Amino acid sequence: MHWCVAHRWVTIGLTLLTFALGLAGMGRVQQQFFPDSSRPEILVDLWLPEGSTIQQMDDVARRFETRLMQEPGMQSVTTWVGSGVPRFYLPLDQIFQQSNVAQVILLPTDLKVRETLRVKLPALMATEFPEARTRVKLLPNGPPVAYPVQFRVVGADATQVRQWADRAKAVLRENPLMRGVNDNWNESIKVLRLEIDQDKARALGVSSQALAQASRTILSGSTIGQYREGDKLIDIVLRQPVEERNAITDIGNAYMPTASGRFIPLTQIAKVGFGWEPGVLWREGRNYAVTVQGDVVEGVQGPTVTAQVWPRLQQLKAEMPAGYGIEVAGAVEESSKGQGSIAAGVPVMLFLIFTLLVLQLQSFSRAMLVFLTGPLGIAGVAGALLLLGRPFGFVALLGVIALMGMIMRNSVILIDQIEQDRSRGIAAWDAIVESAVRRFRPIVLTAAAAVLAMIPLSRSVFWGPMAVAIMGGLIVATALTLLALPAMYAAWFRVKRQDTPAT
Repeated sequence: MHWCVAHRWVTIGLTLLTFALGLAGMGRVQQQFFPDSSRPEILVDLWLPEGSTIQQMDDVARRFETRLMQEPGMQSVTTWVGSGVPRFYLPLDQIFQQSNVAQVILLPTDLKVRETLRVKLPALMATEFPEARTRVKLLPNGPPVAYPVQFRVVGADATQVRQWADRAKAVLRENPLMRGVNDNWNESIKVLRLEIDQDKARALGVSSQALAQASRTILSGSTIGQYREGDKLIDIVLRQPVEERNAITDIGNAYMPTASGRFIPLTQIAKVGFGWEPGVLWREGRNYAVTVQGDVVEGVQGPTVTAQVWPRLQQLKAEMPAGYGIEVAGAVEESSKGQGSIAAGVPVMLFLIFTLLVLQLQSFSRAMLVFLTGPLGIAGVAGALLLLGRPFGFVALLGVIALMGMIMRNSVILIDQIEQDRSRGIAAWDAIVESAVRRFRPIVLTAAAAVLAMIPLSRSVFWGPMAVAIMGGLIVATALTLLALPAMYAAWFRVKRQDTPAT
């Protein structure tokens, strides 16, 4: 301790170097918003190409159910066809009603079986269900995020937005850490279009509204009333029988009433042709928006891959015309919202902490000295997270904020002991050294108690990163507090060995 105080500037320099290494280490720690839940359920999404019928989706879902029930350790398989599962779990990301989607809940016997299935299912489904786009995921914690990596391509024209989104997907597919890249517009669907000869239609007294009504009645049907069954209202739909609307010739052979009361073939005033159009359109801020998204390989976090891909997408963004752009979405966007809400309260928090320190220590200088020791644990936080392979997320951020309070508490204990010794007439130099020696045991014991208390939490999926951050940060910060704070006190108040006792 004498050496640390005597060589105060060397000690302070080493402390600053440790702090700088901690900041550099935090740059290498993977970022995470919230970890997956530890619940046993596995969610499986099944997507057929856009425009597929619900009967086709039902066939695939039934085959999938039958196949998964053959897996050992499977308790139940529950399937929803035509939509996602109900929100039985608050952070669940819901899938809206669509004819080409099914979502399955797999319930294994325990977490070990769950992990085995989670690793095994992607290859199994790619081999046995190649006609469907499948995805295996666990229930999340925190706000719902559809995919770990997401970018939003926005613009005023749907066709151009789709083209730029395809180029963005190509950039994502180039990254070796990406898996299952897709977008939320899915595939374009084939549609029937009527090219109406308006001159003939007007001459015969057939309106475009009548043509639309007739084609809707033939294909999708027109609602002509409602039937009440208990507390439900069921639409009564009028349309052609199935065998009369399965071919394009059935539409062409339809007859239309004219203003004179006669009936003419539809093909006399309109041509029936094929075309392609988006099956799903999403908007963001009154612009068309395509969300390009994908999963990441095992052991890698979404924000890490997002940071790798973003520079390439920024180059693509620079090529876009005015009014078009690419935005970061997904876990990174939600994480920034969460951290932003914390950052908004940080100035008030720091002001209150500093005010309380001034009131407790009755000195602006001593309060500032204690306040500066708050970030000393950052090196331990980075080292522990890197050593144990844990990401830094929202929960770990809360742990770091709590860690600063623990560090400043130890600093207050040490500074207060120095001031008590000086008030009893002990020379400032001796007070610094002896206070550090006397307070060594209580500070170390309280820090050790906190570290040991965090060990059970360190195995938790949700609280583990927070516990690891507090453990590593508190160990390093305690050592730095006992070694560096006495040197900082001596340098701050210009204390020398030959100082006379305080009066």
